[in-house]
Amino acid sequence: MEQKLPLPPFTFETATQKVQMAQDAWNSRDPQRIALAYTIDTEWRNRDQFINGREQVIAFLTHKWERELNYKLKKEIWAFTGNRIAVRFEYEYHDHTGQWYRAYGNENWEFDQNGLMQKRYASINDLKIEEGDRRL
Repeated sequence: MEQKLPLPPFTFETATQKVQMAQDAWNSRDPQRIALAYTIDTEWRNRDQFINGREQVIAFLTHKWERELNYKLKKEIWAFTGNRIAVRFEYEYHDHTGQWYRAYGNENWEFDQNGLMQKRYASINDLKIEEGDRRL
């Protein structure tokens, strides 16, 4: 059975570790690596998209980073309990025209007993920014 430490139930320390691990993985922009943190049958809501399973996660992330260039993400723990963690985040990227964006959002995560994320619900808003206004 696959495991992704740390395992629930989470403490502040282990929840913070889980958030940092997610941030590091997403900043790698490696869909294969990232998908290994999720259950085989993971369920996502990302903006208006519904994604089910690791294969769809890989396809979604591959397409995402074909459009969102020079992506850089910062996550922050917001709350945790048992097998759930809530985070706030922001990330910056530019499109193929060179227009920069900062995206803000919140995610709710639920983990199985093996520390794999089984549910991820994300609400995200994008804001156009000038390159000189980048923070990340």
